[in-house]
Amino acid sequence: MGDLVLAVDCSTTAAKAVVWDMSGRAVSMGREGFAHSAPHPGWGEQDPTDWWSATVTAIGKACRQIDTSRLAALAITHQRETFACLDRAGNALRPAMLWLDTRATAEVDRFGSDATHAATGKPPNTATSWFKLKWLQQHEPRTLEATDKVVDVHSYLVHRLTGEWATSWGSVDPLGVLDMRRFALDDKLIGDVGLDLAHFPEVHAPGTILGRLAPDIAALLGLTPGLPVVAGLGDGQAAGLGAGITRPGEAYLNLGTGIVSGTFSADYRTDRCFRTMTGGIPGTYLLETFFGGGTYNITWFTERFSDIGTRPFGLNLIPEQVLETAAADLPAGSEGLLALPYLTGVLTPYWDSNARGVLFGLSPRHGKAHLFRATLEGLALEQRLSTVGAEDAIGARTDRFLLMGGGTRSALWCQIIADVLERPIEIAREAEATCLGAGMLAATGAGLFTDAAEAASAMSATGRVYHPDPRESARYSELFDIYRSLYPALRQQFGRLKEFQHEPA
Repeated sequence: MGDLVLAVDCSTTAAKAVVWDMSGRAVSMGREGFAHSAPHPGWGEQDPTDWWSATVTAIGKACRQIDTSRLAALAITHQRETFACLDRAGNALRPAMLWLDTRATAEVDRFGSDATHAATGKPPNTATSWFKLKWLQQHEPRTLEATDKVVDVHSYLVHRLTGEWATSWGSVDPLGVLDMRRFALDDKLIGDVGLDLAHFPEVHAPGTILGRLAPDIAALLGLTPGLPVVAGLGDGQAAGLGAGITRPGEAYLNLGTGIVSGTFSADYRTDRCFRTMTGGIPGTYLLETFFGGGTYNITWFTERFSDIGTRPFGLNLIPEQVLETAAADLPAGSEGLLALPYLTGVLTPYWDSNARGVLFGLSPRHGKAHLFRATLEGLALEQRLSTVGAEDAIGARTDRFLLMGGGTRSALWCQIIADVLERPIEIAREAEATCLGAGMLAATGAGLFTDAAEAASAMSATGRVYHPDPRESARYSELFDIYRSLYPALRQQFGRLKEFQHEPA
């Protein structure tokens, strides 16, 4: 039996392939990017064949550095609510609709209900794919009529690898068509969009072997024919497992394009303060807060407004590092500037796709460093809003936060988060915790561990710790009282602005 596993993370912008050993160390890695399009404001689309071609390239880059006979299994994690409608030949009938696509606002208003929330764990929102299927039913009925399979990214790649139409219940869950109590497809919700159970892949527990690598695909990838392909998870749940979140009182915080935090729960529960996702350990759940404009806010500001350039002053620095150095010299609160980080709307706790970003308190004294720090602080304050709401709903405090994702490279931001949340923040040893979670499931499916909890214990670890500064925390508590009042004061105006945008000129 092999002693390494291969994990693929097919995200919104790239496919990454990482080879892991059984201590959770990355042996080799490959990456290949791809694009997405926005043919109309609020839309997000992608060609599913790009998922496959990027995955092939990423696997090739990672596996050319190792003896592939040592691989014991392969597992996949992926961008979650994204889905595609395929014909009988497996070809896409239209571009895939991405998780960040907000076109189904009217469908959320019309069909969102307490019943769908109770069944799926998802408060009505435009990210959940079921509402986009309702949009297709209304606006592109011929697409649904011609659809043979509705697939998440995971099942699309599993089919390309093995020929099987199979997926993990942790992968189909974000589509909003899973009965969360039974971990089974919900035939009523599926029937409501004019489809039936046969239009979806079979669902299995994370860590289950779904199929084996087909000979021709093995030859294409340079891997061993028959390599087990194991059921993975959506990227948020995989990140939680990769960080070792396997018991109550623990939560992960993923500082990525979107900021996702998930608290472990052994029981099924729902509330508008969070969305309930299936966990990496079969039969468990993650109570998840999520807002889409995470590091995206930082990248947007840096690219559009910093004018620093890619190598400022000829130094081997990225623009964010220059801005961070300047922002670190500013006091907590950015000298009276607050940023509401809703560039892409807001999910938890408000579920408002009309919401937009706000800079509050601008004055002549504010410059680029102030705006950069205010953005970091706004994201931290938004996480506090979500965390407090979720803790109040479940009646328990989260004692341990594990941070991962690209944002952990910013020491300033990590310290701000610790100060704002008023609790220590531990950094996951492995920045690619999402991919590591898939690696843990691959190892479990291959029989290298008895279950996912054992794999998580053996393969995860933490690094540096940030402790809150009591004086800074006190300042941020004052600021939080102002911050939390901004959205309620602007809610109606966001809706009016959205209507104005759609009025003819």
